[in-house]
Amino acid sequence: MDKMDNTLQGVAGLQKREISIVSIIAIVYCAVAAGAFGVEEMIQNCGPGMTILFLVVLAFVWALPICFGVSELSSVMPCEGGFYYWTKKSFGEFWGFQVGWWNAVGFHVCGGSYIVLAVNYLSSIIKLDDGQALAIKIGLVIAFALINLMGIKEVGILSTIFSAAVLIAFAILTVIGFAHWNFNPMEPIVPEGMTALESMGNGIGYGIWMYTGWGCITFVAGEIKNVNALPKALLIVVPLIALTYLLPTITGLASVGDWESWTTVGSNEGVGFVTVFSRFVGPAAAIGFLAIAIIGQLSIYNTNIAGGSRIFFVLADDNLFPGVVKNVSKGRGVPYIGVITLSLVSIVLVQFSFTTLILIQVICSLGTYIMMGLSIIKTRKDIPVSERKGLVLIPGGKAGMYICAILPILVAVAALYLNGTDYFIVGLGFFAITGPVLYVIFKKIYGGMSKDDPVRYPVNKLTGLTKGDTLRMSVFSLVIGLLSLVGSFILKPIEQSWGPEYYIEEYTDAGMLSFLSDFDGMMSIMLIGGLVFIAIAAVLFGVAKKVEDK
Repeated sequence: MDKMDNTLQGVAGLQKREISIVSIIAIVYCAVAAGAFGVEEMIQNCGPGMTILFLVVLAFVWALPICFGVSELSSVMPCEGGFYYWTKKSFGEFWGFQVGWWNAVGFHVCGGSYIVLAVNYLSSIIKLDDGQALAIKIGLVIAFALINLMGIKEVGILSTIFSAAVLIAFAILTVIGFAHWNFNPMEPIVPEGMTALESMGNGIGYGIWMYTGWGCITFVAGEIKNVNALPKALLIVVPLIALTYLLPTITGLASVGDWESWTTVGSNEGVGFVTVFSRFVGPAAAIGFLAIAIIGQLSIYNTNIAGGSRIFFVLADDNLFPGVVKNVSKGRGVPYIGVITLSLVSIVLVQFSFTTLILIQVICSLGTYIMMGLSIIKTRKDIPVSERKGLVLIPGGKAGMYICAILPILVAVAALYLNGTDYFIVGLGFFAITGPVLYVIFKKIYGGMSKDDPVRYPVNKLTGLTKGDTLRMSVFSLVIGLLSLVGSFILKPIEQSWGPEYYIEEYTDAGMLSFLSDFDGMMSIMLIGGLVFIAIAAVLFGVAKKVEDK
């Protein structure tokens, strides 16, 4: 391959663009929030008071520590791939691949859901048959693929326009709601007949979802010329997002009330944010707000393509995925294969139910932020503060660093158990099996990091993997086993009062997920699965002692 061809492949072939800080803020805002849409489900499931408490508390114990952590890591390692790159550098390519795989699956399976929601909102304004709805979905996917093929700068410009529209709409909603304050938005804190723990379990998944997506911009960091603006943008956008959630929620509840009937925008039944406009302004204003809901979902999808299309790209650049994926366009230096494949997956998935996909995706975010916390600690040891002159650091010295690293880990582990046994089993089971298996397959076929850097990533001739991988896989299996084993003991008392009835109702006719209808059966799956993975960990540890260099 000649020199010109080399410049059109991999990270080296990417074209760096100057992106304004406003555009970076807009991209992050669209990736994480794009309005307060989704809060309605929290209100109905865990109560108005608990919803508001979650939105406040998670901003400080989840969103802010993550943003401080992402700011520091992106400052010291401003590279394409974000979480994947940081984990790889901190803990080796096996763990890096796991994080890359989690995020790739999360982006690919959930991307289409935003298109589905946007068209659902549209169908509440204009009557659409199934064929028309599908045609619009496919048209939207193609349109946003074309925008992303132009480059990250164009994505940022569109995100800025979308963000401005959404922020203006929710600012107007806040003013209208405040002017018609009739109810206490905090009452009740917990719905009658529901325990505080059950309320928290119902809401924590939604809350974390509302504050997830901070790493999207880091996956394209290698294409941003002024990447040092990224930490500042992240710290600006946290309060912006928190206020976008809190103020409309508080004033919406205070003006409309009837919290038990709150439901998502576009529903023909119930009340919600759109009711503020329909009740106090008029039907035309309500239709205008539905249009903003459509824009909000499309803005998330737009940034979803930007971040998600780069993950398999960086894996391919490290020889952990088929090499064709690392091709970039000649004119704009965009990883076009990733954009096209993510778009094709979206076209396929917009036609199906997303129950299974959502169950899998929740674990992606939780696992990623756990590894981010560990990467912060490890990177501080590998690259001391004394060697980071002029770079962004987490405030508060060493104590601040540990707080920002450990808090997201604790919240993620709590969410893993409180979010539901169905999410736990399907998500954990999927990634526990697919991640390590695919790593071994791709490592054997494509060579991994050892192919380009055999000194830093030496191959163990006995296993064909990077030296130390069997020990890393042993640790991975042990963590999965312990999480599952602990879950089998603590989830039963947590969910016993409502779980058996809920899972029967939810999954009896759910096809391949029908096994989730058996509550006691799920407890047995976690117990047996946990013991099996612990046994696998012991076997791998024994193998590691024999085949790895001491």
